[in-house]
Amino acid sequence: MNRLQEKYNKEIAPAMQESFGFKNRMAVPRITKVTLNTGIGKYRDEKATTEEIQKDLTLIAGQKAVYTQAKKAIAAFKTRIGQQIGLKVTLRGQKMYDFIDRLISLALPRTRDFRGISEKSVDQSGNLNVGIKEQIIFPEISHENVKAIFSFEINVTTTAKNHKEGFELFRMMGFPMEKIKS
Repeated sequence: MNRLQEKYNKEIAPAMQESFGFKNRMAVPRITKVTLNTGIGKYRDEKATTEEIQKDLTLIAGQKAVYTQAKKAIAAFKTRIGQQIGLKVTLRGQKMYDFIDRLISLALPRTRDFRGISEKSVDQSGNLNVGIKEQIIFPEISHENVKAIFSFEINVTTTAKNHKEGFELFRMMGFPMEKIKS
């Protein structure tokens, strides 16, 4: 069992159950999945570069990244139905907790000028959306071998019912959250 998962079971869940007044342990919000996705727009015709991006995303996630296809043809973006336009990885279970642990303890602290994740990043359903500008903040990626720097999005999906529950879950799990200045 991952240390983050153990912390959730022993400390976070009981504390949230008490503070929010949940009658049942299963009502306490928990993380269900983590999704990483990126668009390969300008590189879509360069097969070697898209394979490099897929390899890097696979290294970061610890699970193979799959291509996503266009659902609509949009002339302004020069896309056709079925054309490969992105990559995504969905993590659940043990791999999910391993990734979150690496994100919190290794990757985010290596981000240049990082001041914390904004409270606005947690939506009204209690899910967290974070944009990563460069994949090289992850220790799995070697700076010397990078041919294309790409950005991607991390979406952490929870069972929280509202913003307050989701924000508190992420704060207690150790995400470096920044309060909105009012």
